[in-house]
Amino acid sequence: MKALIASGGRGTRLRPITHTQNKHLIPIANKPILYYAIEAAVDAGIQEVAIVHNADSREVPDYVGNGSKWGIRIEYIPQETPGGLAQVVSLAEGFVRNDKFVFYLGDNMVVGGIRRFVEEFQNSGMNCFLTLARVKDPERFGVPEIRDGKIIGVEEKPKDPKSQFAVAGIYLYDKSIFEACRKITPGKRGELEISDAHQYLIDKKYSVGYTEITGWWKDTGKPSDLLEANRLVLDNIPPRIDGDVDRGSDIAGRVVIESGARIINSKVRGPVIIGKDCVVEDSYIGPFTSIGDRTVVKDSEVEYSIVLRECKILSVGIRIEGSILGNDVEVVEANGKPRVHRFMIGDQSRVEVA
Repeated sequence: MKALIASGGRGTRLRPITHTQNKHLIPIANKPILYYAIEAAVDAGIQEVAIVHNADSREVPDYVGNGSKWGIRIEYIPQETPGGLAQVVSLAEGFVRNDKFVFYLGDNMVVGGIRRFVEEFQNSGMNCFLTLARVKDPERFGVPEIRDGKIIGVEEKPKDPKSQFAVAGIYLYDKSIFEACRKITPGKRGELEISDAHQYLIDKKYSVGYTEITGWWKDTGKPSDLLEANRLVLDNIPPRIDGDVDRGSDIAGRVVIESGARIINSKVRGPVIIGKDCVVEDSYIGPFTSIGDRTVVKDSEVEYSIVLRECKILSVGIRIEGSILGNDVEVVEANGKPRVHRFMIGDQSRVEVA
């Protein structure tokens, strides 16, 4: 069994953060999203992984490395131009050869990993095995039509969904998927849709099975999804304090404080993770917040937010909540008179002021 992980795309819905960073490397609970996919493959016993990445950037290969960190082998497949998920699968035919494999969208997260799905697929004898999740907005996804316990059709982003299920970003295949990807043509978006490949398999009487994800699954394509995934991961972290907490501080709940971090005269209410060499002074860090390495928070309050590394939040008079701050961001109190809001904001940003 092998694993194919997608890390391409431009992350347009996560701009401006993705103007300077691949969306799959955005941290959830201070760990890149892509790492959760790799760790899920490792936990399922998979030793050979290929990652498809944007051909014009070495960011993912350089950041992730050759797999030695996890005791596996990772190779990289460049994608010259975005052409749909079926194109991504086609690019991996030389890597997969005749083996079975799991195709994992690197910006998806699922509780409990993928071991169960891998075992079910291997025991099923199916050509294709899809993971399904109940969602409120199935029209955003590939949607299966199910009759008498069987998938009889799959439609990509339908206006009138035939079920409340989304085909989640974890697919399991044998080599028949490559035939399907070769036979389909670009859809309405000009891309080779993976849903069309699944429909081809159904039409040609290949066996297509499914299993339902009973825990949580997240496609982290939007800022609200990132915050929710961060919440869900933090809700399960074991507490650990490796940094320094002074006597004037109050720590409660599941809190991780990494080495070199200093908490001074502050309140921290978990679940929270505070990265290495951070300084939190005269401040409040509320539940479901991750603070990246070497960030300084002084005389401020932060809750239900993702703060990346090397940020400064200084003397902010109102609580920061439901926010995502990119690397090296400064949010500081204005000095002098008159008191004003002063911004330097990149493309496609959003700021709410009170």
